[in-house]
Amino acid sequence: MADFNYKDLGLKDYKDCWDYQEARLTEITDEKRSTKQATSRNEFILVEHPHVYTLGKSGDEKNLLANADFLKKIDATYYKINRGGDITYHGPGQLVGYPIIDLEYYKIGVREYIEKMEDAIIATIAEYGLEGGRKEGATGVWLQPDHKVRARKICAIGVRVSRYVTMHGFALNVNTDMRYYNYINPCGFASSAVTSIQQELGKEISMDELKEIAKVKFNQIY
Repeated sequence: MADFNYKDLGLKDYKDCWDYQEARLTEITDEKRSTKQATSRNEFILVEHPHVYTLGKSGDEKNLLANADFLKKIDATYYKINRGGDITYHGPGQLVGYPIIDLEYYKIGVREYIEKMEDAIIATIAEYGLEGGRKEGATGVWLQPDHKVRARKICAIGVRVSRYVTMHGFALNVNTDMRYYNYINPCGFASSAVTSIQQELGKEISMDELKEIAKVKFNQIY
C-alpha cells in the first residue's frame, strides 16, 4: 500500500501548476542521478484549473475547434504540452491529479502505472454507483465502454515519464461545465462521448469528499 504525499493546490493556473511539476520532477530526477538509486520521495498534486485546453505531443491541432478570439471570449487558454495523448479540457469542477512518483521504486512500468491509475479512478467512481471501465485502444476511464453509441468518457489520462519519474496524470469530470467540450474533439473523440459524475447522477458532488475517496483508492492500488 502506497503512502503518497498529497498536496491540494485548490484552483490554480495551468501554467503555474505545470511549472511547479517541472521543478519537482527536476528535483527528484537530480536526486536519482546523484544517488544512483530509486527514491520513495513523491508528491501527488490535486488541483482544479481555470478553463484551459491542452494538446499532447501526439495530438492534432484540428481537434481544437475554436480560434484564439473565441477562446478569449469564453475565458479559456490553450497550451501545447509535453504529455502523451491528444487534446483535452480542464476547468473548475474537474479533479485533476498529477502524481510525481518514481516508477522504479514501485517496481512498475509505464503501462502498468496507467492501468493502476485507471483502476483507482474506477474504484473512486464506484463509490458513487458508477461502473467505469476501459475502452479498447484508448486510455482513461469510460462508462459503457463497449457500447457503440452510449460509450462516454469520464476521466482522461495523459502522462510524461523522465528517468522513470512521472508527471501530468488524470482529469476526472466531477461537476464540470460540459459545454466547454463542445469546442474540441476530446482525445480525438466527439464531444458527445464525454460525461461527468454530476451529469450521470443529476446532482452536484462534494469535491472535498471525492478527493478523500480518491486518496484512499490511489493508496490502496499502488
